[in-house]
Amino acid sequence: MPWEAVIGLEVHVQLKTETKMFCRCPNRFGAPPNSLVCPICLGYPGTLPVPNRRAVDLAATLALALGARVQPLSRFARKNYFYPDLPKGYQISQYDEPLARGGEVPLAGGERRIRIHRLHLEEDAGKLLHEAPGGGELPGKTLIDFNRCGVPLVEIVSEPDLRTPAEAQDYLQTLRQVLLYTDTSDGNMEEGSLRCDANVSLRRPGGELGTKAEVKNLNSFRFLSRALEYEIERQAELLDSGGRVVQETRGFDSDRGVTRSLRSKEEAHDYRYFPEPDLAPLVLEAARVEALAGALPELPWTKRARFVSAYRLSEEDAQVLAAHRELADYFEAAAAAYPGNPRGVANWVRTSVLGALKERREDLARAIAPERLAALVRLVDDGRLSSSAGKEVLEAVWASGEDPAAAVERLGLGQISDESELRRWVEEVVAESPVQAAQYRAGKAQVASYFVGQVMKRSRGRAEPRRLQELVRDVLTAPQG
Repeated sequence: MPWEAVIGLEVHVQLKTETKMFCRCPNRFGAPPNSLVCPICLGYPGTLPVPNRRAVDLAATLALALGARVQPLSRFARKNYFYPDLPKGYQISQYDEPLARGGEVPLAGGERRIRIHRLHLEEDAGKLLHEAPGGGELPGKTLIDFNRCGVPLVEIVSEPDLRTPAEAQDYLQTLRQVLLYTDTSDGNMEEGSLRCDANVSLRRPGGELGTKAEVKNLNSFRFLSRALEYEIERQAELLDSGGRVVQETRGFDSDRGVTRSLRSKEEAHDYRYFPEPDLAPLVLEAARVEALAGALPELPWTKRARFVSAYRLSEEDAQVLAAHRELADYFEAAAAAYPGNPRGVANWVRTSVLGALKERREDLARAIAPERLAALVRLVDDGRLSSSAGKEVLEAVWASGEDPAAAVERLGLGQISDESELRRWVEEVVAESPVQAAQYRAGKAQVASYFVGQVMKRSRGRAEPRRLQELVRDVLTAPQG
């Protein structure tokens, strides 16, 4: 029998606050090492933590967006372990009384929904640097930057519902969309705002859970998928050869594409959790939770479904356009300006607008205004402009503010639909191409595209294509002599 992978993810999210979780130090990435620290986040004796209300609200907002049950009372706990990046010798986290329980993440690639076990608040640790600033080796030495100590974190623990690396990547990408939609985090994986640990085990389909290994600190979607693929293969080969999987923590070597053992996996009792004596229980009144729930935006999966039903978009188009809240808003603004063809608008946004942004290396804020894009699509749909000429107009008016119709006149790109001029061009091309004309009249209907192409060249792409095709057929089937 084949092996079935059982995967659960623990996702760590840095919250988008101005200050840290328990002190007033700025929460900012990229500052000089150890410049955003104070006695509280460095764990000096005699200091007292004070919870960040904004962080609590953002964590509760995220929990509500995921359909989790926000607990009216939760409690901070001390998670004790010794590591160089943890100056207090413990981390303030939550254990048996977390902020929220339950919830789910609908996968984008199908009907599957991945259950969430719990969501809790904690503080981040510092960062260990194994090379010198600016690059270079540090043989036998490690540097520590404590700027990240105390940054507010939410940990989202899934149930072991994931079965493939592709599903795990889908789950993490969807979760990141929720972060951006709710503005609870910037979700920047390169800067460490979003990190993931994966728990992986194998079992026979429907059988008991196997021994799991944890792969730590996966900071890109691609690394998550590659690490899981390798770890599943490693465990399968081990089990098939009669070996056994050891419960351990492993790291992912992205250069070699392999996981490697770091240490034995700790159990909960190893951390000696106990209630944080310096912090009172965290109480969230019902009115506060209701206000946060009422302020939630439309979520990605709801928006995708609405795009399909309201605008008749394909699932693929809806998924792309709803991937980012700003892009979804841009599309809807353009569709509202030209409600006659939302699918056409969606196609222009997906291909031309996103393509231009990628080529220019610009963000959506620098794109053509959605109302002007709508006007351009209308010109193409009305037959006043060809699709190819429309792309020229898009380039011309991208940042100028010029009205697309005015640009069409200025550039001389308006579509030619005058029948007498089109017929003259068709008759000239047919007269100059007796071989192709004979082939068409002998039954090779596909040769008509040759004549259409030749007329398009003469008109510099401005010939109205539908009428042109009709005239090609008329001239070629007209009686000879």
